[in-house]
Amino acid sequence: MFSKILSAAVLGIDAYIVEVETHLEGQLPYFAMVGLPEGAVRESRERVNAAIKNSDFRFPLKRITVNLAPADIKKEGSAFDLPIALGVLAAAGQVLQDNIDDYLILGELSLDGSLRAIRGALPIAIAARKAKKKGIILPKENAKEAAISHDVPVYPVISLAETVAFINGIKEIQPYEIDINEVFSQSLIYSIDFSDVKGQEHVKRALEVAAAGGHNLLMVGPPGSGKTMLAKRFPSILPDMTLDEALETTKIHSVSGLLPADTALVGTRPFRSPHHTISDAGLIGGGHVPKPGEVSLANHGVLFLDELPEFKKNVLEVMRQPLEDGVVTISRATISLTYPAQFMLVGAMNPCLCGYHSDPNHECSCTPPQIQKYMARISGPLLDRIDIQIEVPAVLYKELASETCSETSEDIRKRVMKARAVQLHRFRSRKSMFCNARMESKEIREFCQIDDRGHDLMKMAINKLGLSARAYDRILKVSRTIADLEGQENIRAEYVSEAIQYRSLDRSTDGI
Repeated sequence: MFSKILSAAVLGIDAYIVEVETHLEGQLPYFAMVGLPEGAVRESRERVNAAIKNSDFRFPLKRITVNLAPADIKKEGSAFDLPIALGVLAAAGQVLQDNIDDYLILGELSLDGSLRAIRGALPIAIAARKAKKKGIILPKENAKEAAISHDVPVYPVISLAETVAFINGIKEIQPYEIDINEVFSQSLIYSIDFSDVKGQEHVKRALEVAAAGGHNLLMVGPPGSGKTMLAKRFPSILPDMTLDEALETTKIHSVSGLLPADTALVGTRPFRSPHHTISDAGLIGGGHVPKPGEVSLANHGVLFLDELPEFKKNVLEVMRQPLEDGVVTISRATISLTYPAQFMLVGAMNPCLCGYHSDPNHECSCTPPQIQKYMARISGPLLDRIDIQIEVPAVLYKELASETCSETSEDIRKRVMKARAVQLHRFRSRKSMFCNARMESKEIREFCQIDDRGHDLMKMAINKLGLSARAYDRILKVSRTIADLEGQENIRAEYVSEAIQYRSLDRSTDGI
């Protein structure tokens, strides 16, 4: 007696079809599972056994062999419980095999036969659509997420018994339907706003420039100056996510198990803020079975590293490659996976160990060598990938007590989106380039021409202010973004002057 059920598994952030083959023969009762099952998959034998019995079906007292094909890829997770249970019942003649062939089936079983949510419902539904399957059967909690894929009917079920009744034609289940445009528009809502921030107008301006050009940014200031508050509101001024960006981001969160049960789509740009004790594998991704790290979870959003010098040096250094390439490749002996990592880096740090260097209201207790050693924790190559460095002073009392309403995120975002539209038109012939921060030397020479006054300012900045040579290209790119915000084709001297102000850590002075 033989049956075959179609299921799926996630590899990276994409899914592939898995055939669950079940064979029964009349020997001593035994349950064998082959096809490189990992721990949670091997344990499904016990869950399937209990779920079948507690759902009032007969568990066959025979030798049962389950094969998960393709057999050369490791299978993990609990989503194979339901197809394995149905395979056993179909091989035993309790489920109609002819009615099950065109469905993709997934679900984790409880011991009482009810179903629990699984990870990766969206990429699995997309795989079902590409494979032109009749429909996908999965737990009710995952129906909203899976229905986002469109073009493939999603049948939500709550238990093994209900699934069998549906397949055998005893019970009718309507496909779950969702208006993707309505869900997408509803998800484009941020709970926090830039209007909450008092003062710090020059820092808000720097954040606007960073958002408009896709530039990485570092804020330096004493404790309590509002660095974290500003960083948390930064995603609210970034351009709205496109549907393709939202789908890719949702896939990453889904396979990581971080998508809330009532959420079908990640429509707002993600904001990830890992603690400084994070490991390099936690930041980049990895593990025995590779999982996405924080840089991938922040895809199309913001990765905020607070207390930047407190992060381990090796953790910061491994971030250089994804900052440059926009992807992370994790290689193991048996597998190599690539995760997207197109994020904007926002860092925050104190100017010294005690945090009060250059603060007029507090006395700094650090010596010059201590300050220099503290600042040296951030390497030159990493700073080379941060275009904007801005000082964040303590907020004055009159600004805190002011009743004046600050500019909203919506107002700032309109200007940012207008500048981004200019850049998309400028780089329309370059597929991998969508903002000024992505420009290489060739594009800088072509699009960042400055006049004589601008050259004079650059010469003074490098020779007299002590700016490093690596700051030259950064200043030109930021100047280009400022010009785009102002709606100007030419880069004026005042735009260069403003961009020079955003290179505070490059100055050859004591501290900042």
